[in-house]
Amino acid sequence: MERENITGVAKTLIVGGGIGGMAAAIALAERGVAVDLIDLDPQWRVYGAGITITGPTLRAYRRIGLLDQIKAQGAITNKTRLFRFDGTHLKDLDEPVIEEGLPATGGIMRPVLHKIMQGKVRELGIPVRLGLTVSALADSADGVDVTFSDGTTARYDLVVGADSVFSALRDLAFPHMAPAQPTGQGCWRISIRKPPTLDMGEFYLGHDNPCGITPCSPDSIYMWMLTPHEERETFRTEAELYDDLKALLAGFGGHAGWIRDSMTMDDWINYRPLVAALQPRPWYNGRVVLLGDAVHATTPHLASGAGMAVESGIVLAEELAHAGPDVAAGLHAYQERRFPRCQDVIESSLALGRLQLSHGSPGEHAHILEGALDRLNQPF
Repeated sequence: MERENITGVAKTLIVGGGIGGMAAAIALAERGVAVDLIDLDPQWRVYGAGITITGPTLRAYRRIGLLDQIKAQGAITNKTRLFRFDGTHLKDLDEPVIEEGLPATGGIMRPVLHKIMQGKVRELGIPVRLGLTVSALADSADGVDVTFSDGTTARYDLVVGADSVFSALRDLAFPHMAPAQPTGQGCWRISIRKPPTLDMGEFYLGHDNPCGITPCSPDSIYMWMLTPHEERETFRTEAELYDDLKALLAGFGGHAGWIRDSMTMDDWINYRPLVAALQPRPWYNGRVVLLGDAVHATTPHLASGAGMAVESGIVLAEELAHAGPDVAAGLHAYQERRFPRCQDVIESSLALGRLQLSHGSPGEHAHILEGALDRLNQPF
């Protein structure tokens, strides 16, 4: 597909080598920008279980040329099935194909997805420096002087902060923003082999602790569960994580019950409290701009955090290209195009979380979920 080149930005620094940062690096490089990418982790690793990839997220990955690899290395399905927590089937979610040749939904292991994106970054010849972050910025009308944590310096036409919900770049350049706030829920995740009869994603509702299962490859899945978050004085050990999750699944039927009965200490289990924030505008300060969790951190209720980050990287590149030499106009257009969509995702996700904490009905949960997913299907 013919892409309009960016003329107002020749050299860009991406801070953060996660999904949002890599998506922005790819999208900018494909429009003629010289990109440097840095990440604080010396090994450029990613931990975690699987990731659900909705139709809109697959559409975004198609735009940066990675759909075929995701299809080959992940799991693609055509719908998601809703159950009562005891295994009683409620309904199938309406998940229409939103573009010709685009799968409706799917999943992939997060480390596999990162390797796919890292491969694209390397294919484009984007220099990557690891174990590094930004310690100081000096912004001027036509560029940004950057001091790195190793004492080296460089000058860029644009600096993009995609360094997670705990963004250090946000703290440096955006004093009007604040840390993401706890939502009152925590998220459990387990990676485990696929139940023999599972053939699509599943949600289990009507329980204080809703959960869902996502196929991530022909033989692996991950399951998430949302619970009210309780502060603990100490971290859970691996044995405590195993025992606690197994107890939380008591009373669940269907494949969720199968996971409870089949899980072992060798399966990867994780728990973390959820936080979220839609940061107030402006999302840019001179030639410094934010995207992804640094500025629109959401919860997993709509499985759209990664999709929103990839979309933001694409939109940033598109609007800079459309703006020609007027970089400020391009950054403003990016912000105005992304803000309402990210706001809808975050507000809908938080509404689902409040409903779960207040023991709302499965029907109301499905109604909010389907409405939000339908809006996500619209062009971005």
